[in-house]
Amino acid sequence: MATLVYVEDHEGEPVKGSLGVLSKAAKLGDDVVAVLCGSGVEGLGEQVGKYGAARVLVADDPALEAPLPQPRVDVLAKLVESEGFDTVLFGASVLTADVAAGLAARLDAGLNWDLIDLEERDGKLVGKRPALQDSVLLDVGWKSEPRLALIRSGTFEPVESGGTAEVAKVPVEVEDWSKQAVMLERAHEESEGPSIEDAEVIVAGGRGLGKPENFSLVEGLAKALGGAVAATRAVVDAGWYPYASQVGQTGKTVAPKLYIACGISGAIQHKVGMQNSGTIVAINKDPNAPIFEYSDLGVVGDVHEIVPKLTELVRAKRAT
Repeated sequence: MATLVYVEDHEGEPVKGSLGVLSKAAKLGDDVVAVLCGSGVEGLGEQVGKYGAARVLVADDPALEAPLPQPRVDVLAKLVESEGFDTVLFGASVLTADVAAGLAARLDAGLNWDLIDLEERDGKLVGKRPALQDSVLLDVGWKSEPRLALIRSGTFEPVESGGTAEVAKVPVEVEDWSKQAVMLERAHEESEGPSIEDAEVIVAGGRGLGKPENFSLVEGLAKALGGAVAATRAVVDAGWYPYASQVGQTGKTVAPKLYIACGISGAIQHKVGMQNSGTIVAINKDPNAPIFEYSDLGVVGDVHEIVPKLTELVRAKRAT
């Protein structure tokens, strides 16, 4: 396979999910090329090359400064056609979903999405996609080339290969119609600590907290552990916490080393977003809550009493 992996960047760093996809692609074949598209991203080429790419192509141009899809579709379409890539892989995000869809339309190519694995079988690429609320896995394929795939966020961990890659700049030619959309403003969420995609520890809150003000309990424990705060869909829909923190089927998929669920019943919608966590700890007053079925440690009790005591113990331990 001649594989091109789109590596997204954010605030001057390659996105972890993209590097994870690159690492997976490198395990499937030797002819793996990464591509960076942005403005001022040339310096990231050497860093990206550590994750298994044979080459890193850099499209560095002011026209790519804003995170808009169409200019990137122009760049990728020309690369696929000129270099003959038969496979293009993306780590799923808001931007890459648009880019992948636009590229599929431009190339009249097949796009499989929400994949959680890739394998080569009898010389063909096969993707794995969850269905029926992640209760079954489907094998999916492509009828023609190039093959495009969006990999579910948080699926693959980045693994440094120890090698180096050739870094080369590529020309950027943006079509006139791709310049019609202009970004007027880019909002930045004010937050402390790591993002839920990158955090090794996540403390999540659900409706069992009772009211939005009680999220301070979750925030206190997360801060004590050096982790991030997450929320369930029910909490986000109720306006208690921002969507950027939602874990689940319609939110983000995470895989921290430790996931502490506070007042979360454990519905399938939430489970699919955090079931790959290293250790899952659940605190819930309902002993029959579904989350206890897949937790490594379950605590039956009131989160309003247990979480403050746990936070106090963590702080005391860290102080010694």
